[in-house]
Amino acid sequence: MVRYALAIFTSAFLLFGVQPLAGRYALPWYGGTPAVWTACMLFFQAVLLAGYAYAHAVASRLRPRAQAFLHLGLLVVALGALVARASWTGSPLAPGDGWRPVDEHLPVLRLMGMLAATLGLPFFVLSTTGPLLQSWFARARPERSPYVLYALSNAGSLLALLGYPFLVEPWVGRSAQAWGWAAGFVLFVLCVLACARDLLRRAPAANAPDAAPTPPGVPAEALTGALSEAPRPGVGRTLTWLALSTCASVLLLATTNKLSQDVAAGPFLWVMPLAVYLVTFILAFSRESLYARTPYSVALIASVVLVTYAHKEGPALGLGWQVLFHASALFTGAMVCHGELYRRRPAPRYLSAFYLWVSVGGVLGGVFVNLVAPALFNTYWEHPLALAACCAVAFAGLMRRPKEETVVVRTQRLLRGAMLVGVALHLPLLVASDQARVRFAARNFFGVVRVLELSPEDPKQHQFALRHGAITHGWQYIRPERRNLPSAYYTPDSGLGLALAEQRRWRQAQGLPAGLHVGMLGLGVGNSAALLAAGDDVRFYEINPVIIDLARGQGGFFSTLKDTPARVEVVEGDARISLERELEHGSRKFDVLALDVFSSDAIPVHLLTREAVALYLQHLAPHGVLALHISNQHLDLVPISLAHARASGLAAALVTVDSVGDTVSSSWMLLSPEPEFFWGATFTGSRAHVRRLGLRGEPAYVWTDERSSVLQALRPRAQGRAAADPNVMDAPAPVARPSAP
Repeated sequence: MVRYALAIFTSAFLLFGVQPLAGRYALPWYGGTPAVWTACMLFFQAVLLAGYAYAHAVASRLRPRAQAFLHLGLLVVALGALVARASWTGSPLAPGDGWRPVDEHLPVLRLMGMLAATLGLPFFVLSTTGPLLQSWFARARPERSPYVLYALSNAGSLLALLGYPFLVEPWVGRSAQAWGWAAGFVLFVLCVLACARDLLRRAPAANAPDAAPTPPGVPAEALTGALSEAPRPGVGRTLTWLALSTCASVLLLATTNKLSQDVAAGPFLWVMPLAVYLVTFILAFSRESLYARTPYSVALIASVVLVTYAHKEGPALGLGWQVLFHASALFTGAMVCHGELYRRRPAPRYLSAFYLWVSVGGVLGGVFVNLVAPALFNTYWEHPLALAACCAVAFAGLMRRPKEETVVVRTQRLLRGAMLVGVALHLPLLVASDQARVRFAARNFFGVVRVLELSPEDPKQHQFALRHGAITHGWQYIRPERRNLPSAYYTPDSGLGLALAEQRRWRQAQGLPAGLHVGMLGLGVGNSAALLAAGDDVRFYEINPVIIDLARGQGGFFSTLKDTPARVEVVEGDARISLERELEHGSRKFDVLALDVFSSDAIPVHLLTREAVALYLQHLAPHGVLALHISNQHLDLVPISLAHARASGLAAALVTVDSVGDTVSSSWMLLSPEPEFFWGATFTGSRAHVRRLGLRGEPAYVWTDERSSVLQALRPRAQGRAAADPNVMDAPAPVARPSAP
């Protein structure tokens, strides 16, 4: 059994371990948006379904000898594909530059094509291992039960999922991960070769029927129990399997979207929902007694109430509580779906078809979240609707009246059913109530964008605000005399405002032309253009076409780009890719280059790596300033910014302002090659809190393209972090500022 156990454990570990790695390769090319992971999940679910179908067909239709040689041939082809990729591209898994998106048309399909070309065949082979090797073991050693092998499959899957964000991502680069995974695949091939040899030596030549195979992740007990023979399941029962598995899949992906859009898209927040989902599958399919309708219906009611509270509070609730509340709702909702699914399992002879339909439901959930929901909804309706559907499933289970029931028990059952109906309706109604102030909403691959009308009863404060996810990304007042006032995070006392003002003062003192060349990564509604003057020219880099259209005046909500006296240019696409292309043709040197790229409250990590900062510095003028907007509810970006400053030999200043009037509290990290820049009159006379920072010793961590982990930045907020970090110190005042060249 050792060879089979090692093969199944290795395949499960590799199967789930490669998923976050593939997502990390894809993120930088698609703007770091959370939709990257849900699109990856759609690909993985589709390939898993194909793997299950292959295993079922091979195990049930071919003789053992034919099975072994066919599968070994497929393994050789998959291994050859990895070797060929490693020879041609220098990595067995990294996609070549040819897969970079040339535009934003059909990003989901292009991303899935990239995954198919880079790891499609090896992933497919891994997905067939559990059910196929279980049938081989049953043939070769009929005296022993093969189902214990699935405990190892579960262990391998969970170990890969939970180990990646904590043990792999923070310490091992992407390239090393890819080579390590390829080495694991070679070990897997050797293990399967040993299993095939055992099959050929021991199995009879006859094509005897196999025990029904089960997919990876399903424990032994899923198939135990003396189930009587039953007629072939009808259409209604099959559709029930499909509906329950689809509902659980939608809830999984919607929960992942919800968490990722407000923090950062990355493995840390990808694997938690997937691990919870897998645990519910294991528990529900272990034995029927582990799922009881009454306690899980009560737990679901409590979880939906907590999610409703989290929706009302928003990011202010704190990351830990948000993750806990959403994880509890995912666990109870998926447990209800999977528990009811297992109760409706067919007789053993139909189990292979049962698991195929369950897999189809998982794929349909991915199709719904990635393709159907963006076309139907202008906000993330699939999350409250999935929770409501889980409540409906629990309600239907509770309404199955037991044979013997007292009045008290019936009353309790009906009361729980009424509470389920109440919470199922309340969350969607709460989401719908948020739409009362919405004047425009659009959803695409890059998230949900809404325009809200605020304070209509107060002419002075009457405004249109742009909200991306849960975070306001700028606003503009409606009264003509207030339309172009600097506001939000872009007031004269903000870090960006001070950097622009000090550059003007310095250029004037040096007798240089007053006009500034400004680069802005991130557009919003164009609020930052209110800080510009005649003679300035600004180039905005923005990936979301919806935001570009709104900032240019679509719908008549915002007009800052039209009203500013500066010359404005907008470049559509990922900012880093655009800057790399511009560098090939000669860069326009920026006096101020500002980074303000949040998707809701999530920061695209690939825009804050060491390689990204090195690219920005190549676009700076000799006395240019790099301004990083690091305000964030959950991530402390001060240490990362200071590590980049140290590596590049730059001086740093942290500029923070509090909310007052038209100003929203913000934190900007300014980096300059000249320490004297931050001691100019603009900074010393500002009401903002300006702290000039240095760094003692080596930084605790640095984000790079190869190695970066959001987990490392989950620390106290930046304002407190700078004061508490023993490596951070106040920089001394410089003696003199050098003259202009």
